[in-house]
Amino acid sequence: MREFDEKSITQAVIARLAACDDPRFARVMTSLVSHLHDFVREVSLTEAEWFTAISFLTDVGKTCTDKRQEFILLSDTLGVSVLVITLNHPAEAGSAESTVQGPFYWEGAPELPRGSNLAQGVRGEPAFYSGRVLSTDGRPLANALLDIWSGDGEGNYDMQIPGETGMRARGRIRTDAEGRYWFRSIRPTFYPVPTDGPVGRMLRKIGSHPYRPGHVHMIISAPGHLPVTTHLFVAGSRYLDSDAVFGMKESLVVQFERHPAGAAPDGERVDTPFYTVSYDFRLRPAVATAPDHA
Repeated sequence: MREFDEKSITQAVIARLAACDDPRFARVMTSLVSHLHDFVREVSLTEAEWFTAISFLTDVGKTCTDKRQEFILLSDTLGVSVLVITLNHPAEAGSAESTVQGPFYWEGAPELPRGSNLAQGVRGEPAFYSGRVLSTDGRPLANALLDIWSGDGEGNYDMQIPGETGMRARGRIRTDAEGRYWFRSIRPTFYPVPTDGPVGRMLRKIGSHPYRPGHVHMIISAPGHLPVTTHLFVAGSRYLDSDAVFGMKESLVVQFERHPAGAAPDGERVDTPFYTVSYDFRLRPAVATAPDHA
């Protein structure tokens, strides 16, 4: 057949996958083509709408840089990121829940001694973090790595600040022999995801606000265990009930206890009020199998 109608075109495209020697790729592409064609037929997509979609995706690509990933932001705000995470990283036996990595991860943060101030010179209220990294059976995980990042006290990440070229409010900390970690940073606040690009235009068009509740990011890993990309959310923060990227998890909401100026947990004298927060992360063993979605 050399020409196709609105129904036969779908099977014709799928048939081109017959020679694919990668079964998983063929399955994913077959489903993608089927759903995409069904979507076009269901909404009777116009040529103008099709061209608008192409232009939008082109703009998303043009907005990406080595420090900004607009496609991740698009995936986050459409709920795709958290859906993929939920399917592939289920919390089991009390293990820490995963959530979105977000568009502001910057690989290569410096490894710092336990107790370091990750937010030296960063605006925000001081906060002292501590806890343990454990296996799901409660064993402490020595030398586990916490890769930590957050915005400042006004919700701005380093890569968003004009003229800022270095890393701020970022660092990697390892646990001690008892699985303990501690470090200083700031108490994060709610902030908007970037709205100056195509994803921002999309959010305004659909009538959705761009805000995320206050949180600090962490990627936690340890030998013999599955890594987890997660957050700690500030209890009582605005937008916990309507996170713009659908990433809030109740198990990751923690209380930041406020203290008057004085001696901090590490003995340091702090001249302003500060906060303390404690949280234990449990990691699944690496032998755990991924869920079967077949």
